[in-house]
Amino acid sequence: MESSKYQMFEIAEASRFEKESLIRELEEIKYETSVTIELVDKLEKDYKRSRIRLTEVSRDFNKYREEDIKIAYEAAIAFQLQLTIAREKENNLKTRRNDLQMRTKNVDKQVERAETIVSQMNVVLEYLSGDLNQVTRILESAKNRQLLGLKIILAQEEERKRIAREIHDGMAQTLANVVLRTEIAQRMLVKDDIPAVKEELVDLKGQVRGGLEEVRKIIFNLRPMALDDLGIVPTLRKYVQDFEEKYRIRTQFNLVGKQTRIPSGLEIAIFRLVQEALSNVIKHAKATFLSVELTLEPDQVQIYVVDNGIGFDVPQTEQRIAKGNNFGLLGMRERVELLEGTMVLESEKDSGTKITMLIPIGSGAENKEENQNGQHGES
Repeated sequence: MESSKYQMFEIAEASRFEKESLIRELEEIKYETSVTIELVDKLEKDYKRSRIRLTEVSRDFNKYREEDIKIAYEAAIAFQLQLTIAREKENNLKTRRNDLQMRTKNVDKQVERAETIVSQMNVVLEYLSGDLNQVTRILESAKNRQLLGLKIILAQEEERKRIAREIHDGMAQTLANVVLRTEIAQRMLVKDDIPAVKEELVDLKGQVRGGLEEVRKIIFNLRPMALDDLGIVPTLRKYVQDFEEKYRIRTQFNLVGKQTRIPSGLEIAIFRLVQEALSNVIKHAKATFLSVELTLEPDQVQIYVVDNGIGFDVPQTEQRIAKGNNFGLLGMRERVELLEGTMVLESEKDSGTKITMLIPIGSGAENKEENQNGQHGES
């Protein structure tokens, strides 16, 4: 199974490279097709003018000599030949372009299927390599806990796939481009073109800085270092600001109560809850404004996430959560319950949504959450 998983990964990676190659070729074909179409249009005009010229010299024998007729005839034939060749090239390029577009779509589907299979195989391997006695105890104690475990593993795989795509589309592409630009700079040095090398290095420096910023964003989403150094309030404030810049949704963060540090496990849990709530807003709400309010009290933490999106029918959503069909909200509720807290949904269609989470402090729930994180991972 492990070997098959890596073989599928190699197939997916090969398909990605093939897709990138096809896209580059397609862009070249599109450009060449555009140039050829312009050439055909020009030749059609030239051929039309040459035929008019041939008609004129053929009619007036007194004004034009036989040599003039011959020149006009040869010019018309030459334009006709060039036009025929250009039209044939245009048709071939259009056929090639359509074929490349179809192949690109097929390869894209192949990549998606390969990624899905790899994700499914990871789930199977996770169970096969686990403690079978523990799985048996879970099956005997409660069927719904087994289903929850499966959903958590699936969520882990989705998160891993998302991170892999972020790295592949962001940092990996940047590094590949850096290698290419370095080779270009190296060739320019051989040619002793110092001004061009300086310009290339300045551009290269900007790309490396952009790649570094991308890596920092990925690290922040995985585990914000500010959470350990500064606490939950500055981390959430920064996260909400970055969220507004990235998704162009007007966002505000409010703190009620005195800014203070709370147990580390609880800070992690609160950050993940807000992260999941904002992710749901992007996926489903179609909102233009959202507010995150954190209330710190001596014995509890209150979290309010409010948006002005399309809303939903709460009873129907609660039924789907009960059946395990809405994993985003289900995961949030399970995490809140692990912390011995409560979560309330308030929403109406076209009237936005409000999520209220109340979590006690000092009950040992945060330690329980840290233990659960160690067992299940974070989604």
